[in-house]
Amino acid sequence: MKIFAGDSNPGLATSIANRLGLELGDVRLKRFSDGEMAVKYRDNIRGSDLFIIQSTSPPADNILQLLLMLDAARRSSARRITAVLPYFGYARQDRKDQPRVAIGAKLVADLLVSAGADRVLTMDLHAAQIQGFFNIPFDHIYASTVFIPYWMSRDRVDLTVLAPDIGSIKMARAYAQRLDAGLAVIDKRRPEPNSSEVMNLIGEVENRNVLILDDMVDTAGTISLAAKTVLERGATTVRCACTHPVLSGPALSRIAESGINEFTITDTLPLRDEVDSDMFKVLTVAGVFAEAIKRIHEEKSLSSLFVE
Repeated sequence: MKIFAGDSNPGLATSIANRLGLELGDVRLKRFSDGEMAVKYRDNIRGSDLFIIQSTSPPADNILQLLLMLDAARRSSARRITAVLPYFGYARQDRKDQPRVAIGAKLVADLLVSAGADRVLTMDLHAAQIQGFFNIPFDHIYASTVFIPYWMSRDRVDLTVLAPDIGSIKMARAYAQRLDAGLAVIDKRRPEPNSSEVMNLIGEVENRNVLILDDMVDTAGTISLAAKTVLERGATTVRCACTHPVLSGPALSRIAESGINEFTITDTLPLRDEVDSDMFKVLTVAGVFAEAIKRIHEEKSLSSLFVE
């Protein structure tokens, strides 16, 4: 087994390798003066069970770098190549919901397979059906492995888990069951990308401690509006948790002004330099990915370990 990493999240990649008792493999990722990227493995990888850790988050350079690493590994005769994507970018483009639009998630899936991926490992897909876009083995693991123990150790008196939109209901229901909490959901309409409008709140939040769950937070429009809505309806406190902290555009200011008491995230994406670390509680998923990689390498079941 050998592990290599691209530039998308070197901190997480190093932590994963350390938990496996390994060092990241030596790969040269260079750029020509015009910005063109080139990849060269300095370690011999012939016949190896190779794991490449690289998210497909923006900028697009991350995707291209992963594709080049996959292609170079295939041409270097690696026995099996697993693309480890802590965050699967372009997952929001999972269907043709308007005329004349691309299905970006399917395009990324095709690119990964064409470049040489034999297997894919990722966490908390924005749309679980994306697994069906691949004709190769696909392992989908869950951040609940770290979130549930954390919230179980916290005060759960009068706790209600809130799904900030219809798409998050399945996740919220699973957490509510595990935490023995109530369940509520917001019926949200989105007139255009990165904007949202709350229509209805279904469930009881008055005099309750609300935990808002989502797989990703981009501009924080949905989650900040949800927080304001439940506070207006009489919620005692509002805490939030998300797997993938994209946090682009006005996200930080919206979160700061939303009345959220605590925000818990994972390290699938590195925090931007301007992010105040005191605003967020970061839980690492390095151990989850390390155990998944170990089980894949040893041909053991993941389903016995990871539950949604």
